[in-house]
Amino acid sequence: MAGKIDQGNRGEATGGKQMDGFALTITDLLLSNGVPAEHIHVKRSLTVLPGFYRATKNYDFLVVDPQRKLLKAVIELKSLVGPSFGNNLNNRIEEALGAASDIWTAHREQTFGAGPAPWLGYLFLLEETHTSTSPVRLATLQHFSVRQEFSNSSYAQRSALFCRKMVLERQYNAACLLLSKRDEVQQRPNYTEPAADLTAQAFLSDLLRHAQ
Repeated sequence: MAGKIDQGNRGEATGGKQMDGFALTITDLLLSNGVPAEHIHVKRSLTVLPGFYRATKNYDFLVVDPQRKLLKAVIELKSLVGPSFGNNLNNRIEEALGAASDIWTAHREQTFGAGPAPWLGYLFLLEETHTSTSPVRLATLQHFSVRQEFSNSSYAQRSALFCRKMVLERQYNAACLLLSKRDEVQQRPNYTEPAADLTAQAFLSDLLRHAQ
């Protein structure tokens, strides 16, 4: 079945098995709402797409109609754990924007055929720690000032800004931000939702409207 997940080198900590769990939850939701199993792909060998700026890229979750050769949805399921939140968050942002740019340009150039635009979603899981939820001091820059919304913000708040702005600028159709503590991974639920506009329910509802 296309929905089978390669465990590969996934870690045990926050962002490892939890991301597999989110993939399975999304799969079950799509199946229960009438999306055929053969349209859903989460196995790594089946989630590779051609690009515009690069030959190929592996994504985390695809919905593809094989009969119509139609790319319906692309979902990135990403996590970030400590302790190096600063540099790694910047890397996640650059990676997300690069992926979005490649997909939208490839769509414009009909790399995926001449069908309608796919739905692009970003689900981001951040480890909840004292470091990730405490304000980060900003250094004084020599040439320009940092934007005001980043002043006295935590990495969790910056993650929310990142997700919100990607949707605002139409890089992604929807984004979801979840926080999870390492020692609560086995609990149910094992995450919190820090932003009312970036919830899992809103994210999944938007996906269903498109995938169906």
